Order: sequence, then C-alpha cells, then structure tokens
Amino acid sequence: MKPYENAIEIEHLTKRYDGFTLDDVSFCVPKGSIMGFIGQNGAGKSTTINTILNIIKADSGTIRIFGMDHLEHEYEIKEHIAAIFDALPFHDQLNAKQLNIMMKGIYRNWNSETFFGYLKRLQLPEKKKFGQFSKGMKMKLQIAAALSHGAKLLIMDEATTGLDPVVRNEILDIFQEYLQDDSNSILMSSHITSDLDRIADSVTFIHKGKLLLTGYKDEILENHAIIKCTKKDYADMDPADIVSARISDFGAEVLVADRAACKRKYSQLVMDNTTLEELMRFYVNAEKKEWTT
Repeated sequence: MKPYENAIEIEHLTKRYDGFTLDDVSFCVPKGSIMGFIGQNGAGKSTTINTILNIIKADSGTIRIFGMDHLEHEYEIKEHIAAIFDALPFHDQLNAKQLNIMMKGIYRNWNSETFFGYLKRLQLPEKKKFGQFSKGMKMKLQIAAALSHGAKLLIMDEATTGLDPVVRNEILDIFQEYLQDDSNSILMSSHITSDLDRIADSVTFIHKGKLLLTGYKDEILENHAIIKCTKKDYADMDPADIVSARISDFGAEVLVADRAACKRKYSQLVMDNTTLEELMRFYVNAEKKEWTT
C-alpha cells in the first residue's frame, strides 16, 4: 500500500431511506489511532459502517480507506481490514480448527500460529462448535480471527455490547496492544462510553443522521464543561453559550461548549469536567434546550 495519513476518510456521505437520512457526514480516522463512534440507536452508526464496508451503497459522498477509493480498490482494501459485529458471522456448526482451514483459503496473510495463539490466550476451545459458545466467547473468537490475517484496520459495530466487564477489559487490553503498531487503526462504534473514555484517541458523535462532533477526544472534553448553578444563575446566562441544561429541584447543570470563554464570563460559578456519556446526554437534548431527570 502507498503511504497514507488517515486510515479512513469520509467526505459528505449521504444515504437516504424512507424516514431516515444519513446527512452529509464527514470525518477522518487518523492512522495509528482508535476512534470512538457514538450516538443513540438509529443515529446512523451502522449505516455509516455498512457503507464503509460496501454492504450498502451511498447515495453520494466519497470514502477512502488507506488513501484508496473504497469501491475502486475494494478487494485490495478488504485484505487489510477486519469487521467485528455484535452477532457471530460464522456458522454455528463450525469449530475453530475448521475455521482456521476456511480462513487460510480466504486471506493471503492468514497466520494459523497467531490464530491458535489467540485461542489459547483467550481460553477458547479448538473443537467445540460455535453454537455452544457464550456471547463473550463468540466475541473473543471474532477478535482472534480479526487479528490473525494482518489487518491494519479494525471496524467494530457495537462489538462489546452485552459483555461482562472482565471480558470487556480483556478485549480492550488486546486493542491497546494492537495499537502499539502505529500503522494499525480502529473505528469502534459503542454504547459503552466508559470504554471509549479509557481507550479512544478521537471521537465522532452523530445524532439523527447528522454529525454533531468530531475530533480528538481530549480536546473535545477540555473544550466542554458542566456549570452547576442555581436556576437564577442559569436564567442570567447567555443562551448562545448553552448546549442544553438539566433542571432539577436543586438547580441547574448546564453544558457549555467553550469552557475558556465561559470561565471568563461566569467566573463565580462552579465548572466541572464532563465525560462522553454526559456529552451525549446533553447534546441529544439540545433541541429542547431544557430537560429534567
């Protein structure tokens, strides 16, 4: 492959369905990083991922993977990517030994030694049928397969949903090891924002098919803050500074997108750091501006 800066580059991606539009979405996944892809159910995350993988066709926009057009160079690109989904894509009657034989015929760079090494590390049986695997075992199996053919990009759609914390931590540790090679990259769609708080370098947030935020996670979190104040203080704030406000009997919690400017304007008010989960909550309610818990 030729040198490239971004593992994925998406420009003006649009896909229309009856009742839903993925609307002019643009973002990049820098090479050597992990991007968290967040949003509510139905926000358009799976549509975006399926378009990247050419499972569905975009109405307009361009997608480049490793600097190459994802349609023109589809077969070359797919030698070097791995997709991990919530549901196991392998037949229930297969076992790991049979899967190894099958994968050797699909991927030129399949490495059986690596695959069986991951099976041992993840405590997965070689002869047990996949239909008898637990959800956690199925996810571990997908990851073992994904990392055994030299993939330079992992694309995950809600891959850790429903897994217990011990299994999730085990998987996150493997991802962090994978990213020690700075030519490897991950796009990770997840509802579990605490996982992304821990490991993501950058974040893209879509809501109702539209891009709300994209950029480096630390910068996004540093730029935002939650102001805790009385209802009177909240009423005195400039509405232009407010993303949305959570109102309770005890006062208001207000998300602002320009921490530095608001620190100067409202220096008497308490200003707290925020998390990806809180960002999602406040931005999802931005249309209402005020909401209660």
